[in-house]
Amino acid sequence: MKKILTGPKSVVKKTAGFLLTATLFASLIPAMASAADRGAWAASISYAVGDTVTYSGKTYQVVQPHTSLNGWEPPNVPALWKEVQGGGTVDNQAPTAPTGLKVSGTTTSTSITLAWNPSTDNVGVTGYDIYRGATLVGSVSGSTLTYTNTGLTPNTAYSYTVKAKDAAGNVSAASSALSVTTLPSSGGSDTQAPTAPGNLAATGSTTSSVSLSWSAATDNVGVTQYEVYSNGALAQTVTGLTATVTGLSADTSYTFTVKAKDAAGNVSPASAAVTAKTQPTGGGGGGQLPKHIVTGYWQNFVNGAKNLKLSEVPAEYDIIAVSFAEMDRTKPGGVTFGIDPDLSKALGGYTNADLINDIKAKKAQGKKVILSIGGEKGNIDLGSASPNVSNFVSTMSGLVTEYGFDGLDVDLEHGFNVPNLTTAVRQIQAKVGSGFVLTMAPQTIDMQNNQTSYIQFYNNVKDITTVINTQFYNSGCMLGRDGKCYSQGTVDFLTALTDLAIQWVQPSQLGIGVPATSSAAGGGYVSASVVNNALNCLATGNSCGSYKPVAKYPDIRGAMTWSINWDGMNGYNFAKTVKPFLNQLP
Repeated sequence: MKKILTGPKSVVKKTAGFLLTATLFASLIPAMASAADRGAWAASISYAVGDTVTYSGKTYQVVQPHTSLNGWEPPNVPALWKEVQGGGTVDNQAPTAPTGLKVSGTTTSTSITLAWNPSTDNVGVTGYDIYRGATLVGSVSGSTLTYTNTGLTPNTAYSYTVKAKDAAGNVSAASSALSVTTLPSSGGSDTQAPTAPGNLAATGSTTSSVSLSWSAATDNVGVTQYEVYSNGALAQTVTGLTATVTGLSADTSYTFTVKAKDAAGNVSPASAAVTAKTQPTGGGGGGQLPKHIVTGYWQNFVNGAKNLKLSEVPAEYDIIAVSFAEMDRTKPGGVTFGIDPDLSKALGGYTNADLINDIKAKKAQGKKVILSIGGEKGNIDLGSASPNVSNFVSTMSGLVTEYGFDGLDVDLEHGFNVPNLTTAVRQIQAKVGSGFVLTMAPQTIDMQNNQTSYIQFYNNVKDITTVINTQFYNSGCMLGRDGKCYSQGTVDFLTALTDLAIQWVQPSQLGIGVPATSSAAGGGYVSASVVNNALNCLATGNSCGSYKPVAKYPDIRGAMTWSINWDGMNGYNFAKTVKPFLNQLP
């Protein structure tokens, strides 16, 4: 059964998921007029603006129309819900105390930047208060985990704590105190280097990358970053305690060390070295992916975009996601795939055999071709472990073998069973081999917090994930890392929301997804030059709008577009503009 007959992916496939377009906003007034008390919050319910629900003893009101999914509970997504004060049972439970308070970023003679781990709450954390000694010096939203205290005295020690609070006014216990000393003024200097990082370990590898972790170094003022070295050469600089070194050769041993650095430029001794070997090339062939990549979706259906044979896809596309595998309604969990009859006719008789040959040719050019699961009506039934998981594994593996796909793309938008999908994907990866490619295309709402199904799934498979391309379109106002709500179609929307997701996804595994043309989506289109500005802002700190990321991410993976076919309607402007820019990034 064909899943999509007409209309772009961004418009048609999201109708039952999270379609927040101009049409929805135009209906805002009648939606409010018909608003109602909907009882307890539940998944798979269409909510209108003004509707009220109860959740965990509190009452919430809809601020943006949507169809709910697990993970979008009111306290998790303040862009969709606001609490109705005085409604529901009184919440008397305070959040847990923040943990992991540390110096993050650059300490100067007059400022200190702090970071901490999120607190938890029975309803939801709405903010954090930062104290210097017993004095409240600042507050941030519940989704912001950093704060910079300015106006300080040079060469002076300060003690900080952080408390979490919820919407009911409950306040947590204070975090453990952190003592930090500002740098001396220009008349003095910090000459003490940090200690060497400890416990360096390789936590995973692919054919082209090695993931590392280590223990924090200490410093008299504060560690601001870590330098990761591969075979003696600086590979990347990070602010956290993990890194994924990419762009490596398959089946090759590398020796890694890490050094800590403070704001004054003092560098620690190197950590103890660890040697790790990348996986051998397997299954897919076609060479390794570059550090920064462009992903595009190839449409296996006719909808007004340019009809293309796979062989016509421009060389600028590194990963080609074939859209989509179909649900096998006779076999729970199973999937099917074949050339759409209408597309075959439009292309003069394009066959499955032609596609197989084109995939083989693309792979010989070093490209990766994968099969996407999902779409507006393409949910895969993995609700039961048996026989659904085995059916999915056997049918998907069979398609991978038959067509020569390198892996799969997860584009599920109606929720999914995280444990069962994890089991299934790992079984497929084991069958395909180390050349397996796994990508994801979550909606913007799916990346608003670290408890969503996509982030839980990513945490289970991050060692075999190639890239997550967030769909930054067909979305209403969404929260950035600073807790502010940003509207789609701007460089700030792309950077602020990517910066938010970088709190739980490695930059080297995160990309920006946008429509190729204004016709390809109901909203959120930006020109390719704006995509380049966002990538430049995230990677180097330049070309930003009003939002400034909390750090530079030179390993940002790249960009994705829906779709290659829509890009073809514009002379492939997206690919031909973004790919050359990615090639010049560090």
